[in-house]
Amino acid sequence: MNNRSLPDILEQILTIGREPDAVFSALLPALGKVLQCHRCFLYLRNPHTKMGKIDYCWRRGDRYPDVTDSDWKAEPESLPDEDPLFAAALGTKPSIFVEDIETANPEVVNRDFERKNFGHRALIHSHLCQDGLLWGILQPCLFEQPRVWTEFDHFVITQVEKQITPLAITYVKANCP
Repeated sequence: MNNRSLPDILEQILTIGREPDAVFSALLPALGKVLQCHRCFLYLRNPHTKMGKIDYCWRRGDRYPDVTDSDWKAEPESLPDEDPLFAAALGTKPSIFVEDIETANPEVVNRDFERKNFGHRALIHSHLCQDGLLWGILQPCLFEQPRVWTEFDHFVITQVEKQITPLAITYVKANCP
């Protein structure tokens, strides 16, 4: 990719809005469309209390599951053991681009866990981290087929992560019990 700027719609959302709810509500549908995904959701969490929720979920249509859960819930203690993607996020590892859960390395993706809990086939597990703490996970995904994530996709996610991580922290600090 030669042009190193975000698509205008994402740039507008990220530069104009500073209120987390407004940014997240506008960002997920725009990001889903830019990345040509079926669903895009945002899991927000308090790294100190290990409470989290999915308050934002965009779907291309009703055929894709809505994973919205607006109640803050304690993360199961077993989650990092069951879900290597979540363990990587907790370790503030770089975001993970999974082209196909069916063929992904089992050390990276627990296929059965992904099938049971999310139903997707390809995904981006985007880690919103600051100072060694995980504050959220942004997850664009596809359902019916694998997806080769392009250099453009990587660029977009990297830029979006940088810009929404402070908003995720603000949101969590203002809203998490």
